[in-house]
Amino acid sequence: MAWFDESRLDDEAALGTADLRLRTLAESGARVRREVGDAADAIAEAVGRSLESRPRAVIAAGPDSRLLRAVLEPFCPVPFVAWPSPALPGWAGSLDLVVVLAPEGSDAGTASAVAEAARRGCQLVVATPRDSLVAEHATGRWTTILPTSTGDQLATAVAMLSFLAQVQLGPSTQPDTVADALDAIAIACSPHRDISINPAKMLAISLADANPLLWGGSVLAARAARRVAESIRRTSGRAALAGDAEHLLPVIRAARIRNVFADPFADDAGDRRPVLVILDDGVDDPVAHDERIRLEEAAATHDVRVERVSSEAVGEVGRYASLLLHGTYAAEYLRLGLVED
Repeated sequence: MAWFDESRLDDEAALGTADLRLRTLAESGARVRREVGDAADAIAEAVGRSLESRPRAVIAAGPDSRLLRAVLEPFCPVPFVAWPSPALPGWAGSLDLVVVLAPEGSDAGTASAVAEAARRGCQLVVATPRDSLVAEHATGRWTTILPTSTGDQLATAVAMLSFLAQVQLGPSTQPDTVADALDAIAIACSPHRDISINPAKMLAISLADANPLLWGGSVLAARAARRVAESIRRTSGRAALAGDAEHLLPVIRAARIRNVFADPFADDAGDRRPVLVILDDGVDDPVAHDERIRLEEAAATHDVRVERVSSEAVGEVGRYASLLLHGTYAAEYLRLGLVED
């Protein structure tokens, strides 16, 4: 049976066992700067080519297209389509811009999509390693490769969003601002900061005896909630659910009344109560506000704890990045604290 030992979160020897994973998180801001810096010349080339005429539509191809959709859909002035399948829409052609995120560059389906885009004469901008399978299939007269090297999806996306912002197809995205937001979280959630002043360690403790329910009001916050839930499932092997209010309310309402006399050391995994984790990126949306009120009222009625993770970073992408990194740090500290009898 696994139990949570919070003392491990401040124990140097225990933290040393997670040094590589925590160091990777701490370098998130540096990866953004590196990817954007290395791709600067290619971005300028793509911008110069794109400014000649506005595309009929923008197609984000490949399995990593959903992040671009979350950012671009509210802002893109031309029709925008996220197309994660290994092909393109039948109507895509020379009037359209195809953008692809392939940070690893080894996905055969993505390679097939970029080859089809090049064959059809689409303007094609691909963020991928230069010597990758995807880059080999992207060869074409109207293709620009934004070279990547870190394998980091977020850093690759920021490079692509920087290009799209410069050609007025997406919101203003300042890579340095995103990197600064990530650096701020890395400092606040550093393993060298004591539990009492470390928000990620405190969140991990609050999740230690619970089944997390994660909710984000905006499109980007909801995506961050799904990614954090994935991290919690991966690091702890426990259930973690992310969804809209309609998905989470039944779980909250089904929570059993807390037994104040229960022995916490005798409870098994099936008795873990839900805890509602609200990821707040500050977006003032009436629908999201109403959903949040419903969730908080239901949690209060059924004695379900509520944890809040907020971000004051500049820009939508910066807030998304900081929420995601905060939650990922918490998932790693949850992994570190769980020990087997």
